[in-house]
Amino acid sequence: MSENLKKCRDEIDRLDNEMLQMLNQRAKLAQQIGHLKENGVVLRPEREAQVLARLQGNNHGPLSNDAIAALFTEVMSQCRALESPLAVAYLGPEGTFSEAAAMKRFGSAVQGNPCANIDDVFRAVESGAVNYGVAPVENSTEGAVGRTLDLLMQSSLQICGEVKLAIHQCLLAQHCELSTIKTVYSHPQSLGQCQGWLNTHLPHAARVPASSNAEAARLAAENPNSAAIAGSQAAAHFGLSLCVENIEDDARNTTRFLVLGKQHVSPSGKDKTSLVLSAPNRPGAVHELLAPLARHGVSMTKLESRPARAGLWEYVFYMDVDGHQSDTKVAAALLELQQLAAFVKVLGSYPVAN
Repeated sequence: MSENLKKCRDEIDRLDNEMLQMLNQRAKLAQQIGHLKENGVVLRPEREAQVLARLQGNNHGPLSNDAIAALFTEVMSQCRALESPLAVAYLGPEGTFSEAAAMKRFGSAVQGNPCANIDDVFRAVESGAVNYGVAPVENSTEGAVGRTLDLLMQSSLQICGEVKLAIHQCLLAQHCELSTIKTVYSHPQSLGQCQGWLNTHLPHAARVPASSNAEAARLAAENPNSAAIAGSQAAAHFGLSLCVENIEDDARNTTRFLVLGKQHVSPSGKDKTSLVLSAPNRPGAVHELLAPLARHGVSMTKLESRPARAGLWEYVFYMDVDGHQSDTKVAAALLELQQLAAFVKVLGSYPVAN
């Protein structure tokens, strides 16, 4: 071993020992904070968002900001668990992108609760069986997840955060000879995200929707002439071969997930507010709903229409705006909207995802 290599390794050992001491000091402070809290709330989304933003702002590399976020999310997860481990529901079974989103947001020191469907995710949080839920709400290729939007309007839960997850789809099978594959299982959204690849490489294979990508992988594990479209993590979980990676039609394919809970999140300094509203059935009604935002200088980042289920051809509008509902401009715009709209429900204000 060269002298320079030994010096570098000795320095790494020294730094590792320092980090170990500092991490335990941080953990002790987290425990103290847990004892000092009066309301028993373990997770403060706005505080964690501020910590990550500060660290990323001070980061000069070579680690990327994404790497810094991942590292310190895990540190906060382990420290948070010393106060009280969180239970988090997500669209299961294990091996889904929803599980990956939950781990990205909360770290590994949580009790995961996989649910059979999105309704069960909402019910688990509403009943108090878990602290939070994670549900997909939109994909950059396939658009909105309608069931999540419908449940947001019906439920008393608040949106406490969001997670944006890069989605890389893979073809998994027992045997990777494409000519033997007669059936492809996947969630309908994933089938839609990969239809170009499927048209080219498996044009004659039947495309069968599954309740989740993990369920698709389970089905493929039972049928030697089938394959599944799922994340790479599902291959090992179900004993399948990873045949082809990154088969999504758009390399920027991203799914946005919502964190659902019962708490109202305080401002973090970089927030988003989501709401659902309906317009009276008259000419120019939708334009009237947008006018208060323009008057008060509030930027709208999303507008999605959805059947109201209250009557034929009646719609509600899901809207995201920049800022927290307690911000002066947003609060003034919301007050006007409540006077103009037939129905307004604020779904939550929460930190913008990195």
